[in-house]
Amino acid sequence: QVQLVESGGGSVQAGGSLRLSCTAFGYTYSINSMGWFRQAPGKEREGIASIYRGGLRTFYGDSVKGRFTISQDNAKDTVYLQMNSLKPEDTAMYYCAADSGGKLSLITRSEDVRYWGQGTQVTVSS
Repeated sequence: QVQLVESGGGSVQAGGSLRLSCTAFGYTYSINSMGWFRQAPGKEREGIASIYRGGLRTFYGDSVKGRFTISQDNAKDTVYLQMNSLKPEDTAMYYCAADSGGKLSLITRSEDVRYWGQGTQVTVSS
């Protein structure tokens, strides 16, 4: 019912920046919250940022607070992740995510997610 398409991944040096984009297609009216998860080899998928589509409420994982900023353009059904001060430990596959609007809360766990994007690779070199 909903497809999520990410872009903006790439390779940067430590301390650099990247901006990820995710656009939702389909039954976007059902989405309450959109966000970003990441998964590195040997690690669990972790929620790093999310935003409530109906306002300014946001969530950030502890590992990215102060460095990453999530924003959105609801008219374009698009969410962005501005990543600054990147570290090698930020290297991972980054996945866009969306819920179904079943409750008025932010995505923080994989269990909250109904739709996943295909992922975009972020690599940070030291």
